[in-house]
Amino acid sequence: MTQQLGFTCVDCGEYHPDLPMGYSTTAPASWRQEYADDPRSVLSSDQCVIADRIHFVRGLIEIPVVDGEEPFAWGVWVSLSPANFERATRLWETPGREAEPPYFGWLSTELPLYSPSTIDLKTNVHTRPINERPFVELEPTDHPLAVEQREGITMERVRRIATALLHPPG
Repeated sequence: MTQQLGFTCVDCGEYHPDLPMGYSTTAPASWRQEYADDPRSVLSSDQCVIADRIHFVRGLIEIPVVDGEEPFAWGVWVSLSPANFERATRLWETPGREAEPPYFGWLSTELPLYSPSTIDLKTNVHTRPINERPFVELEPTDHPLAVEQREGITMERVRRIATALLHPPG
């Protein structure tokens, strides 16, 4: 997602014509490249299985932008129980799947801008209509990510996120 508002980066001083309204990871934090050769493991754009034991779905943590027109979104992975993963997979292409109750899961993506770690935050995964990524609702704790999901962020925070991700410390 990209909002058509550019920004001048405070780190490099350059003008960036687009302000991304979301970021995503391609795999859960526990995925390793050697799993690609394991016939019991699979990584697709929406689902992941490691060694037929650990099951993940990809979803969106949406954060309201209080002074913006659209939410900011983190594309994340959530681990589900084998039973919930099997049910979600069975209903993946079924119209009306959004009527399903949410699936409990554990956040399996490390978002580097938050402390403490975002790994293993409790979530509820809400399916949406076909071709829409699930909505990931964080447990309402005092974790900074959960607070942002509940209370929203400003466009200035979106700019700070963009700056931090464009110029990671290194």
